[in-house]
Amino acid sequence: MENNPSYSQQHHPNSQWSEGDTEIEEKDTFSILVATDNHLGYLEKDPIRGDDSFAAFEEILALAAESEVDMILLGGDLFHENKPSRKTMYITTKLLRKYCLGDKPVSLEFLSDPTDNFPEGIKNVNYMDENLNVAIPVFSIHGNHDDPSGDGNLCALDQLAMTGLVNYFGRSQEIDNVIVKPILLQKGASRLALYGIGNIRDERLHQTFLRRNVKMMRPVEEEDEEPWYNLLVLHQNRVMHGPKSYIPEAFLDDFINLVIWGHEHECLIDPTYNPQQGFHVSQPGSSVATSLSEGESKEKHVAILKICKGRFNIQKIRLQSVRPFIMSDVVLADHDLDPTNQQKVNRFISEKVRELVQKAKEEWTEKNGHVSRKRRMYNEDNSDEEEPAQETVQTQEPEVPKPLIRLRVEYSGGYEIFNPQRFGQEFVDMVANPRDVVHFYRRKTTVNKNTKTKPEMDDVAAPEKLDTMRVENLVQKYLSAQNLSILPEIQLADAVRIYVEKDEKDAVKDFVLTSLDRMQKAIRTKQNIELEEALLKEGKGYTGRNICTRAPKWNS
Repeated sequence: MENNPSYSQQHHPNSQWSEGDTEIEEKDTFSILVATDNHLGYLEKDPIRGDDSFAAFEEILALAAESEVDMILLGGDLFHENKPSRKTMYITTKLLRKYCLGDKPVSLEFLSDPTDNFPEGIKNVNYMDENLNVAIPVFSIHGNHDDPSGDGNLCALDQLAMTGLVNYFGRSQEIDNVIVKPILLQKGASRLALYGIGNIRDERLHQTFLRRNVKMMRPVEEEDEEPWYNLLVLHQNRVMHGPKSYIPEAFLDDFINLVIWGHEHECLIDPTYNPQQGFHVSQPGSSVATSLSEGESKEKHVAILKICKGRFNIQKIRLQSVRPFIMSDVVLADHDLDPTNQQKVNRFISEKVRELVQKAKEEWTEKNGHVSRKRRMYNEDNSDEEEPAQETVQTQEPEVPKPLIRLRVEYSGGYEIFNPQRFGQEFVDMVANPRDVVHFYRRKTTVNKNTKTKPEMDDVAAPEKLDTMRVENLVQKYLSAQNLSILPEIQLADAVRIYVEKDEKDAVKDFVLTSLDRMQKAIRTKQNIELEEALLKEGKGYTGRNICTRAPKWNS
């Protein structure tokens, strides 16, 4: 859009409004439900937690329908697996049809060119498709779990886009030259420029930013129109995991007004202001816990974002369907326990776990036990053309779900450890994660750099480290000691990562064939050059252009 006259480089105000602001008019206000990292299909075969991701996603869609929002904005990782199962795709399609299709008119005017925003073959935004009755349009970027890969470089969101249930945007055609063109929407006098950056490997995108090869095109500001409100949604590391394995906020353009940051699972949904860049950042977090970490144990929220004439407001809503999750730490040495009395130590840890289970149930009941949420209940047997059933209210007392419990036990001081999985069998009927209720660790001790003794490894923590270790780092560490002349190490590591994480069976094979083909072409080119040089020395009149002197014959 650099050459498009409808784009320019002007600035825009950035401010919030309070709920009681009388200047805000509904006809000029975008109402957007914002969520990220739904991870549909996570642990779908688990008899206890298998439906957690679907329950949370249905609650999100139901909230959107109840609140009568204009659109839903998803910040990546809609699916947990790169190739979702048929069950996951079926339930996702069913829920989107149930809550997002209908006769409610969409009050958003679509102003941009669909070919600039959507995948090939999508001719328009879904609510303007005459073959569909879309009541709530869903806009989504991809994350690192459901990114395009494999034959055709497609992802699950491409399938949903082709069915007309989701508007998939934010895919970059070149990862080393990222050009972001916004979706342009208007409601009344308010105008919204929605930018999307689907997940690109953090190290690669970091380098692309440093080379100034990330360009965000801007719509022209017209004098007689309200200025554009610039909203960016991206799915990258916000927390630094390495020198280049994250995206600093300072990399983002300062004309952006609000950033919706996906990928980080801790819910920090309240907008924080970045005075250096002049924009706000909201991090909604995940809607289902996919790891037993501190960030995941925080309450899960979604937000209803309202934008009106350059001002915005975020109303956060706690998700009630999320399974309760409590983490706690205990240091055995602080409780006057005899290290030689293993039975007493085990009993102490068991009592601590039971206390956490009781605490989780009490907190959940206090927050959800006497709350009934008004939902729009649809008859499952209704066809698409039938009217939804009349709204009802769920007033029954909800059953407390089995909680997720994580007790971290510091056992320095001569204490023995036991098998956490065997210990968890005691709580099979009480918790949702009996196999990993307890995690043992030891206090870190400072190691003298002058000593050559090898530090002792914590065998219990080894599985935890393996969960967070990246495959390509292991491969690169192994290959650093090798001397590969045909297969480049970095690309080989990436191919192995795709094979493991994306379940692409042909990833390594395709990489090897591509590398061999590239090397063969280079060898042939080198041989041709040497042959030309030899002919020039012998005949002094031959060049590469006249080696073949016989002209081809053609039929008249």
